Amino acid sequence: MPDRRALADLWKGKPEDWLLDELAEAADGADDDPELELDDAVLSRRIAELYRRAHPDELPGSIYFPELLRLQAELIKLQDWVVANKEKVVILFEGRDSAGKGGVIKRITQRLNPRVVRTVALPAPSDRERTQWYFQRYVPHLPAGGEIVLFDRSWYNRAGVERVMGFASEDQVEEFFRDVPEFERMLVRSGIRVVKYWFSITDQEQQLRFLVRIHDPLKQWKLSPMDLQSRVRWEDYTKAKEDMFARTNIPEAPWYIVEGNDKKRARLNCISHLLTLIPYGEVTHEEIALPERVYNADYERAVLPRELYVPERYPRPTGVVSNPRPMAGALEPLGEQQAPREEPEVPAELVRLVAERNPALGPSEALSNPPPGKSASRKGWRARLRSILKS
Repeated sequence: MPDRRALADLWKGKPEDWLLDELAEAADGADDDPELELDDAVLSRRIAELYRRAHPDELPGSIYFPELLRLQAELIKLQDWVVANKEKVVILFEGRDSAGKGGVIKRITQRLNPRVVRTVALPAPSDRERTQWYFQRYVPHLPAGGEIVLFDRSWYNRAGVERVMGFASEDQVEEFFRDVPEFERMLVRSGIRVVKYWFSITDQEQQLRFLVRIHDPLKQWKLSPMDLQSRVRWEDYTKAKEDMFARTNIPEAPWYIVEGNDKKRARLNCISHLLTLIPYGEVTHEEIALPERVYNADYERAVLPRELYVPERYPRPTGVVSNPRPMAGALEPLGEQQAPREEPEVPAELVRLVAERNPALGPSEALSNPPPGKSASRKGWRARLRSILKS
């Protein structure tokens, strides 16, 4: 993982670039979603050592993180272009179990608007869905104008797992192969851009990743009976994949194969390739101006019941104000008491402004103390301050 100094040198001369802060956060492990990058966090020592030994040429983080963030910045531009031009994009992610489809999808969507870019991962069809036209359950998830839809497995289940595991008859598979080219041509004619990716890994790499999942409590949920069967039926899946490519690789929606043995390289290669397929460009945005805060002199914020607040199980260090009101169940450091709340320092400019508008008060007493002979209540003094500023 690169350190801050190395990253500063990398982006020397461009201190305004937001990537510097992002890269520094990644280097410190303080990213919003650090678990996305710490794939091997809870591995046993033996499995971790085996994994490192099997990947001696894995892309180093000093290259991976800057390039990933650069590509994610381009994805934001792509997203803006799709919205501005009401484009419709469908991206299918297929491949071997544990080939890295989910990892790429996470990196694509990580910094994008979920209202524009969404992921569809359908469960096994219900009894009712099994009686429908095969493509029917996928159609409601297709994009409208200004949307991108990522299918984490798609209608190609019929050519893969359903065929190999016997969930579909040979007649159903044959009907699928007859229908799917025309179905995808219909999508393209309707204005949908269809992109199809197949993630490929070797037999040995899949075995290693399954071992990782078995030994990692945070990844065991990824293992399913179908995953285990994919080991037993490796050759059957290979034959099904070859047949699928031969019969569904059409000019309107060709297949693209991503070599997935190196997860980091696979992510970068896939995202980089995706960006070359769509002719996006810069979108001009209106300049954003933050409006001024509107104050109402007649409004006083209500004191909410303490039980409405979530208990602070992780309080700030002593002397740091965590909330202007005590929270029910809040924990304090052992042997210490939380420091009393300190009033925020009043800006000197505000003191000068109040004193100018009310010459009877000196600067020192303009905000620090209630006026002589008046109530010292916080509510009364705040209301008076607002009236002075509005005058």
